[in-house]
Amino acid sequence: MELNMKKMVNLRIALSLLFVFVVAGCKAPPPITDDTLVTSTVDGVTLVHRHAVNPPAQFSPVNDAYRALYPTSVMTRPDYGGKVVTTLKTGETYTVLGMVENNWLAIGEQPQQQAEAAPTEGQKTAAAPAAATPAAAQLTGYVPFRALVKSDLYDQTLKADQPKRRARTAKKKTCVSVDGDSKACQNGNSGTWIIN
Repeated sequence: MELNMKKMVNLRIALSLLFVFVVAGCKAPPPITDDTLVTSTVDGVTLVHRHAVNPPAQFSPVNDAYRALYPTSVMTRPDYGGKVVTTLKTGETYTVLGMVENNWLAIGEQPQQQAEAAPTEGQKTAAAPAAATPAAAQLTGYVPFRALVKSDLYDQTLKADQPKRRARTAKKKTCVSVDGDSKACQNGNSGTWIIN
């Protein structure tokens, strides 16, 4: 009996040590910060974005180059209630990934899908399919619709936005005849009458 008790105590000690070693070997997951990259799929489009940037509720792809009309803030969600991520510079070119809710634009970076489309001399080409799975777009944030314009319409938009200058016309002199032979004219600038 005493022998069985020693075996049970030894077994309990062995299991306790095994449990401690197994638990001690586990690492806690890394803490999630605002800069942690997360992946979201919205309307069939995969977006990679920082944890601080909220994924859109709806997304229609645009994938085109746009230029900033004025310096505007890039927000973490598609409204003015989000935090500012960065600021766009006037005239700089940005990639618009798509249109989201509240008529805002999602800006970011397109993935380099075909970075090595044409191999140089001496390189071997791989037989793997090039477009097996499309890479996810990197979402930076959201800007209002009016802050950006398509790159090819930028110059035209700036010209149309400038005020029209009117040609200066000489102010009319108001003249009346006085006693048949002479006349009196009013100076347009000062409003004084001059008798000739």
